[in-house]
Amino acid sequence: MSDQHIKLPEGSIEKQTTTLNLGPTHPATHGVFQNILELDGERIISAEQTIGYIHRAFEKIAERRPLYQITPLTDRLNYCSAPINNMGWHITCEKLLGVQTPKRVDYLRVIIMELARIADHLICNSIVGVDTGAFTGFLYVMQYRELIYEIYEEVCGSRLTTNIGRIGGFERNFNNTAFEKIEKFLREYPKVLKEFENLFNRNRIFMERTIGCGPITAERALNYGFTGPNLRAAGVDYDVRVHTPYSSYEEFDFDIPVGSTGDCYDRFLVRNQEMWQSLRIIEQAMKKVKEFKGKEAEVFHADIPEFYLPEKKDVYTKMEALIWHFKIIMGEIDMPAGEVYQSVEGANGELGFYLITDGGRTPYRLHFRRPCFVYYQAYEEISKGAMLSDAIITLSSLNLIAGEMDA
Repeated sequence: MSDQHIKLPEGSIEKQTTTLNLGPTHPATHGVFQNILELDGERIISAEQTIGYIHRAFEKIAERRPLYQITPLTDRLNYCSAPINNMGWHITCEKLLGVQTPKRVDYLRVIIMELARIADHLICNSIVGVDTGAFTGFLYVMQYRELIYEIYEEVCGSRLTTNIGRIGGFERNFNNTAFEKIEKFLREYPKVLKEFENLFNRNRIFMERTIGCGPITAERALNYGFTGPNLRAAGVDYDVRVHTPYSSYEEFDFDIPVGSTGDCYDRFLVRNQEMWQSLRIIEQAMKKVKEFKGKEAEVFHADIPEFYLPEKKDVYTKMEALIWHFKIIMGEIDMPAGEVYQSVEGANGELGFYLITDGGRTPYRLHFRRPCFVYYQAYEEISKGAMLSDAIITLSSLNLIAGEMDA
């Protein structure tokens, strides 16, 4: 922190401002990024954003990696909802390869992606509560993030950086324990979410801290390239799942929650409503999955032997499976030349993959469209003139995940 003395015209009173380094290790930033704020007392006069503190060169690394070795990179974008990143990448690969996934695979993917959306939103909204002085809600909902992570474990063995799924589907079929835990989540979480809303939605202190804090208009949000909950909170009902459906989302009945002011309160409400809609989608997907009987209930991947990894038990016992496993993992199979863009509705907005190949074994170019990178550009505008405490809440309500900043 430093003081700056600004020279004003002769005869006027000298004014003093303060420069505050909000990050990259400031306890209020919730991530590895920096804002250099100029403050007049506690009011923000200007802000300068800086990223690059965890730059890992994902896009450059991807130019030297076969398709499967890129999946773990996507885990580390928005690590609060990693399965959406993984499946978004696999759907991109399938678009390039011309793969049509079975319906049961689509429904299972929808279940996992919507669970990931809930896990992301409950973290975001409970942290907004913490930043307004309410810690109880955070502790209460976190046990259900743990339950979601237990479901991930049953499906793929991982919790945070999941590396979940395969090109064409999943590594294995969902076991009974996974379905039982999903059913448990559907039974218990609605009551918890309702209580969470009762703690905050009409709480006078929370409303006074968030209403009118960090607003952005629909026009400005569109100009910046906002998508996801932060755009919908400003009143624009754009949702990738509806406008360009993937994984059979067109078969599901759900609403797109929208706000009107684009402030912290509307962003909070939109994410809460999206959790309710995700619960609706999961319930519908579970019903669809239960309709499959016999051999159809055992389908969990498309038939693409050139890109789908053989079963582990075969890799350990059969030479042909071992060879194919090696060829796929090490990228010994050429992919078709082409140029595709595929986006999915990530928890924070449109997560896109722009893939160009020249027919070799690795991408010629891969660009990740990270929604948080877009939001962060607007932070200076929406925090200017606000109090320092409001700037912290604005950061939380935008749900800026540092992993999505630096690709």
